[in-house]
Amino acid sequence: MFESFSQTIWLVPLYALAGALLALPWSPGIIRQTGPRPAGYLNLIMTCWAFLHSLFALIAVWGRPPQSIAFNWLNAADLSISLDVQISAVNIGALLLITGLNLAAQVYAIAYLEMDWGWARFYSLVALFEGGMCALVICNSLFFSYCVLEVLTLGTYLLIGFWFNQSLVVTGARDAFLTKRIGDLILLMGVVALLPLAGTWNFDQLAEWAATANLNPNVANLLCLALIAGPMGKCAQFPLHLWLDEAMEGPMPATILRNTVVVSTGAWLLVKLEPVLQLSPLTLQVMIVVGSVTAIGAGLIAIAQIDVKRSLSYSVSAYMGLIFIAVATGQTETALVLLFTYAIAMSLLVMVVGNIVWNNISQDLSQYGGLWSRRPVSGICYLVGAASLVALPPFGGFWSLARMGDRLAEISGLLLLVLLLVNALTAFSVTREFCVFFGGKIKPMTLRSPEALWLLVIPMTVTMGFALHLPILLAQWHLLPSNLNLGVAFLLVLSTAGGVIPAAYIYLNENISKPIVFQPKAVQDFFANDLYTAQLYKVTIVFVVGLISQIINWIDTFLVDGIVNLVGLATVFGGQSLKYNVSGQTQFYFLSIILGVALIGIIICWPLLSQISLVFS
Repeated sequence: MFESFSQTIWLVPLYALAGALLALPWSPGIIRQTGPRPAGYLNLIMTCWAFLHSLFALIAVWGRPPQSIAFNWLNAADLSISLDVQISAVNIGALLLITGLNLAAQVYAIAYLEMDWGWARFYSLVALFEGGMCALVICNSLFFSYCVLEVLTLGTYLLIGFWFNQSLVVTGARDAFLTKRIGDLILLMGVVALLPLAGTWNFDQLAEWAATANLNPNVANLLCLALIAGPMGKCAQFPLHLWLDEAMEGPMPATILRNTVVVSTGAWLLVKLEPVLQLSPLTLQVMIVVGSVTAIGAGLIAIAQIDVKRSLSYSVSAYMGLIFIAVATGQTETALVLLFTYAIAMSLLVMVVGNIVWNNISQDLSQYGGLWSRRPVSGICYLVGAASLVALPPFGGFWSLARMGDRLAEISGLLLLVLLLVNALTAFSVTREFCVFFGGKIKPMTLRSPEALWLLVIPMTVTMGFALHLPILLAQWHLLPSNLNLGVAFLLVLSTAGGVIPAAYIYLNENISKPIVFQPKAVQDFFANDLYTAQLYKVTIVFVVGLISQIINWIDTFLVDGIVNLVGLATVFGGQSLKYNVSGQTQFYFLSIILGVALIGIIICWPLLSQISLVFS
């Protein structure tokens, strides 16, 4: 009955792009009588249809082996490039998650951007995001996956810079674009280098090739290091992590997508490339180190932030660090389960924060308090989102982290310790945010803070329902751990308690003065300022680039331009000198030509003339 939906699954990205095109007449104000709202409603309808198409396709392919569709794109000489589409329960399930969260974010945006006249531009950019992400998850080609990631980089730049009349917004959009471009350019080198080695860009064929490939270790290391550079930028991993912090200047509905499924695009590419990455043990070690440093560092930085959106952004980087560790240790299925549970939980937290910030006009945590009596629905939703994010049974996050912890316990006790520490830091961070928002006494900023518009509350409560049903969904899909390691599970729960209890004690205790100042203060400032990474960049990378630019500018000014100017001056001088010999008499022209030829001949023959003089001497 639903077979046609699965065979036409490649239409799902086109629905979003069609919505973006339909919104264009409202973007430059061609249609003024209706206002900009129809642009949003059209995109909402197209996203809803994409969600239903994905749902029917998932019903059709459930329990069936993966299928492939290939569209021939280019044939030139010995080069053949095809657009490969994979139809499987995993791919279509990812489509369902992307379109579902986009649907929730677009409904959320109707209320959040109620007074904004940039509806058409916003919904068109969100549709570009949606179409790119949908194309990525069904694409089975590394080349076209790279092309889609480039589109997403452009979409990130445009959405972060949505309110472009603010200087911080422009800076954040620029930094996000440039930071991602660094990773993308290195990834492009790896993509181009992989084709002559493997002979294909198809992910399935790459996995078959990697199983029998015998590469030079140096070649394998360089290739795989290049392939992980792009995901490092997309997942905001150290040292390419600063962009996600600055991206918080964009609209909150876009943040819902960026903090959940957009950053996950890099992780998705990592999962698809995992068989190739196994060719380089060095790359796997780099992934573990980068993931561990980012996860622990971002968890500590999140605790020191007073801007709630920035605090959430560092928690995003921390969880993406765990994904890097999972892929490096061969846990691709666990990585996908963790991405699923994380996306639902984080989207719920961002919706709650946006709901509160919308009518309190502040992201400063120190100005909040006592909202439980004003916003009980938001408080309950935040608790469910926080519980689903960390290892707290029976919520979804516990089962994904338990699967990962069970495997890490077999590989390395140190990696298990990293997981426990990141879970504790995340539990502390989200508990701290909840206590500051909803606990304590009412402050002037929260004195009048009722629940926001119903279009903000409905997506939030529906997402909470999905978060509560995550364990049931995982059980139905046979994704729960078959043999739960009770020791690891106990340690995970203990680490959660180790984060929740201290945070609740500190931030709900009225005898402790707020804001909290940890001693020594320099340590707190160190984490609050993002490990001074921006300052480190300024005295290293920025300084070196600036110095090289100055040297090139000097060479261009004094050498290149100097030679050109010298030729020009010589020409002008020669012309000015010769004009006095112009009398209109033919013999003077012949004399000038003869003298010029003689001078050129002497210059050309000078080495020979010097040798003749030596012979005579």
